[in-house]
Amino acid sequence: MPKKLWEPGFPFQPARAPFFYGWVIVAAASIGIVFSIPGQTMGFSVFTNTLMAELNLTRVQLSTAYCVGTVLSGFTLPMLGVWFDRLGARRMVVYTSVATGLILFYLSWVKGLLDLISPVGASSLLPRTVVAFALITLGFYLVRASAQGVLTMTSRNVIGKWFDYHRGIALAASGTLTSFAFSIAPAVLNRLVEGIGYVRTWQLLGVLTIGAMSLLGWLFFRDNPEECGLVMDGTTVAASDHKENADMTIYRDYNRGEALRTWPFWAFNLSFAFFSLFATAFTFHIESIGDEGGRSSAEIFGYFIPMAIASVATNVLIGWLSARTRLRYLLLAMNLAALTGVIGLIHISSPLGLLAYIAGNGVCGGCFSALSGIVWPRFFGRVHLGAISGVSMSSMVIASGFGPLAFSISKAITQSYALALWLCAIIPAVMAVGSLGADNPQRRSK
Repeated sequence: MPKKLWEPGFPFQPARAPFFYGWVIVAAASIGIVFSIPGQTMGFSVFTNTLMAELNLTRVQLSTAYCVGTVLSGFTLPMLGVWFDRLGARRMVVYTSVATGLILFYLSWVKGLLDLISPVGASSLLPRTVVAFALITLGFYLVRASAQGVLTMTSRNVIGKWFDYHRGIALAASGTLTSFAFSIAPAVLNRLVEGIGYVRTWQLLGVLTIGAMSLLGWLFFRDNPEECGLVMDGTTVAASDHKENADMTIYRDYNRGEALRTWPFWAFNLSFAFFSLFATAFTFHIESIGDEGGRSSAEIFGYFIPMAIASVATNVLIGWLSARTRLRYLLLAMNLAALTGVIGLIHISSPLGLLAYIAGNGVCGGCFSALSGIVWPRFFGRVHLGAISGVSMSSMVIASGFGPLAFSISKAITQSYALALWLCAIIPAVMAVGSLGADNPQRRSK
């Protein structure tokens, strides 16, 4: 595109909006996160059994491909985070939307490519299973890096750049839309797959991502308020408001190396990574886990809706509390909720276990959605936000790759998911203790 097309004032001036343009950013960024669903485990869970059948891969083989592709994508995200800092949110969302759409087309062609490279019954250099594994691993790598990684990171970061004092409320508003979208995604995608097939479903999503999301991103995304002649939050927030919470004051911007040398970074990062691992694992195998616990597919998918309601309510509460309390206490609540969710899934066959599973994961998801967007700009500033959040996103993506594999190995060896679940219970228990020392580094920079 010509340089003029990327200027902040083209095709319209955000400063001329009758209200603070940051709320347009919130709406556009929320839609960007929704468009990341095809790269999220929530979007893939519907295709798991179909891919196993179409590619003739076992659950362990498909989970391994998912792990390898996801981990490889995770290693590319720190570099892509630096690109975010250099290119800005607007360019990144457009480039990533186009890339994601093309990748979805590739996924729809995987079975056809497999038949072309290694026809059924024909002799070939590589076994058909190896070719299938390689093709789907490449697809996992590309879509996880593009959709789950960069599209999500860009959409969350741009909200963080436009808001300071009201960042929590802005992210809570975004989380309300995205939580419900994620909760109904499995059912909607399942309907599409049943109606038009998995190939056309991926192609439809590809067309929408290229045609709609890239255009929306170009029209409405702007990297920061300053380039548009505005300020964060739309006005200067009174100093008395900041006195409610000393954590709201930014004394200096940390670079990536400095941030990584602090315990608060790792306390939040590892907590986010665990939830990513656990949520990915149980979502990827949700039908099988439900079957083990005596829950039907329709029933187990249906629980995502009350979980989303709990997540939205928590997201709003955390958004309000974040400007009034220290984030380490909210991180403690997140880890305790994660522990509750794990224990609940272990006992999902019982009514009390089911309640703990829904409430624990709903509350944890709400905390995660809010805190993952709030903590990095508040603790480390905005100048190197892409580089710092890129490391965090990398950790989450890599962890999410290992989750499904660990669960599938547990099932293959013990004929149950219980071993993996009990091991999962250890991590949030430890991180809950570690949360107490995760104070804002800005407090030491006065």
